[in-house]
Amino acid sequence: MPPRRRMAAAFALGAALAAQALAAGPAAATIADPLPAGTHLYVPPPVPGAAQQVAQLERVGASRDAALVATMITTPQAVWFSSGTPKDVRKAVHAVSVHAHVARSVPTLVAYDVPGRDCSQYSSGGAGSDAAYRAWADGLASGLPPRQRVIVIVEPDGLANLPSDCPGAYAGQDVAALTAGRIADIRYAGEAIMQADPAALVYLDAGHSAWHSVGDIAQRLDAAGVREFQGFSLNVSNYQPTPQLDQYGTWISKCLYYAANTAEGGWRVGHYDYCASQYYPATPTDYSTWHLTDEWYAANVDNGPNPPTSTTQLAHFVVDTSRNGQGPWTTTTPYPDKQDWCNPPGRGLGLRPTTDTGVPLVDAYLWIKTPGQSDGQCNRGIAGSATDPEWGGMVDPAAGDWFPQQALQLARLAQPPLLP
Repeated sequence: MPPRRRMAAAFALGAALAAQALAAGPAAATIADPLPAGTHLYVPPPVPGAAQQVAQLERVGASRDAALVATMITTPQAVWFSSGTPKDVRKAVHAVSVHAHVARSVPTLVAYDVPGRDCSQYSSGGAGSDAAYRAWADGLASGLPPRQRVIVIVEPDGLANLPSDCPGAYAGQDVAALTAGRIADIRYAGEAIMQADPAALVYLDAGHSAWHSVGDIAQRLDAAGVREFQGFSLNVSNYQPTPQLDQYGTWISKCLYYAANTAEGGWRVGHYDYCASQYYPATPTDYSTWHLTDEWYAANVDNGPNPPTSTTQLAHFVVDTSRNGQGPWTTTTPYPDKQDWCNPPGRGLGLRPTTDTGVPLVDAYLWIKTPGQSDGQCNRGIAGSATDPEWGGMVDPAAGDWFPQQALQLARLAQPPLLP
């Protein structure tokens, strides 16, 4: 089931994580244009509840609303794999790959079964151990045809929400060992996918621009072996604005390059903490100051010693635009926890999936989160409550279940509009 998203302060992982990251070595080459403009992206069958809502809207004469939801569910979007045995996931991945091949399209697949995922929140679960996860990842990888172009998003929130970020969710356990295991598991999954299908485009998830600082998430990505893969993903299941995500992702790519640059004696190697970020010099939502961070990367990477001469020297990334058409939700209601990541009202679909992004390091804008699926049974932090005051006091559907009210709102408020 698609994960929730939390905003959090930047978290320093310390010397152990830095050592893992440095072991990754210098930047590896990526594919400059892996998804040429005009690439046909895969449209999976509608998830349960979606077609039923379209039919119900037609029955009551709401033809335009029916057309909006129908357009939404027939737009290319990802297929999530979040449970099952290795045999189960192998068969499921193989079936999607075959359908995509027949349709002459590129599918987006999401691996989401890492142990202890989501810090015991609405999308908690995952494999029971590191060994079980690796067997599951091997099963997923073995379902891929060996030379088919596929997009694989590896473990949304897996690096941005490490066990060390929420130790209370793992009471009585060795949190440091769990964190090291998480990082190693994500790297293992990416490597298994690439070994099974060298044409696969693997993106390790990196949270979003209102969460970790550039240097912090770059360090985590590096520790998980991002240099072996095409790059990373941003904004999965979240609502941050696309232009700022483009900037943030570009900074991460340049920070990865900066922290591996051996020029001038290599004094900057491993120093992700030197990288300017969205928290320098202001808050991540004060976009008026972001030009100062752009200027830092221009001076220290683009025009610094041993600068990159091609985009193939930098990690590429993809952006989830499935629900960011209206940007993030804000409210003045003094909730104990507004849970702005969880079924926020008044949101809309964002840019349609495309590989023609116009941004050098952005391989694609994708609908990774399945729009219309619930984030969980949100209660805005109200103790003892199981209802959501932002949706009329109803009990929201469980995480991953179809949420008709939200689905219709996303379609109606899409930006750009779904229909003329």
